[in-house]
Amino acid sequence: MKQTPPKLPLTPKERAHLRAFKVKLTDIATLDTVQLSQMLEITRERANMLKGLAMFQSVPSIGPKVAARVVDMGYYSLDEIKDLDGADFIDRMEVHLGYWEDPCLEDALRCLVHHANHPGSEREWPDFTEERKRYREQYGYPVTRPAAAWYEHRGNEATRNK
Repeated sequence: MKQTPPKLPLTPKERAHLRAFKVKLTDIATLDTVQLSQMLEITRERANMLKGLAMFQSVPSIGPKVAARVVDMGYYSLDEIKDLDGADFIDRMEVHLGYWEDPCLEDALRCLVHHANHPGSEREWPDFTEERKRYREQYGYPVTRPAAAWYEHRGNEATRNK
C-alpha cells in the first residue's frame, strides 16, 4: 500500500530545510527526534510533535485530526500506545476533553493500538466498528463519561469564534 504524505503544520522555513536535506514528508516518522530538531532548527519538543503527527498518520486511514488528538494527549509514538486498550484510551480522552467523542474516534484509537502491536497490518479504522459495538454493548461506558457531546462543544466553540 502506497503511503500518503502526512499533513503537518510546517512553517515555510521548515519546508525549505526539508527540501535542502532532501527529506520527504513520509520520512519524518522514521527520523530521530534530535536529527529532525537539528535539521529543521526547531526545539526537540516541536520535532517530537511533528514526528508523532507523522507517525500516527502513517497508519492506514488515520488522518491529521486523529493524529493531533493523540499527540494532544501526550503520545508521540506507536510504541507509547502499544500497551493501551482502545476503550480505555477513548474513555481517558473524553474525560481530558470534557465531552464525549464521536464513536468513530474510538474505532480509530483501536486501530492505532492494533497497528502499534501489528506493524504492517492493513486494517483500517472502520474494521474496528463491530468490535467497539460489541464491547460497548457488553460493558457500556464509564460513569465518569462527560455528559456533553462533541458536537455540542464544537457548536459552542464556533459561536464564540464569530
